Amino acid sequence: MDKLSPGLMEVLRPFLGSSWVVYGTNYRKAIFIFISNTGGEQINQVVLEAWRSRREREDIRLQELEPAVSQAVLDNPHHGFWRSGIMEEHLLDALVPFLPLQRHHVRHCVLNELEQLGLEPREEAVQAVLDSTTFFPEDEQLFSSTGCKTVASRIAFFL
Repeated sequence: MDKLSPGLMEVLRPFLGSSWVVYGTNYRKAIFIFISNTGGEQINQVVLEAWRSRREREDIRLQELEPAVSQAVLDNPHHGFWRSGIMEEHLLDALVPFLPLQRHHVRHCVLNELEQLGLEPREEAVQAVLDSTTFFPEDEQLFSSTGCKTVASRIAFFL
């Protein structure tokens, strides 16, 4: 969504609105999934503040994230939903934020990838992949900058 031109999403508005029937087809049971990176900094800040308060990442509630992410979308003039009737008419049912992954999550990704490759997990290889992964913030090194996206490509370097 953050790569789309503002206004482009308006073509979907009739499919999300109250009528649900467009050109004779009923879209009542259709599911539209919109993916965006907008709000990522706000999500990271909430998760970091929770960590500093000694709260588990899993204890963060949607209500803590939704206002900040929604505001980030509404304030971004380059976002596909900027000044969108879809947002103004509250036609979106749910926001599903993707929280940043911590080191132990990335470790699981490495172990799963090794298993998928039919390889025995060697601790030195797992640790090498983790050590080559960028974590933030700089002082705490808590969250993976790329999640698990680069794990598969990194494994080959350390086998």
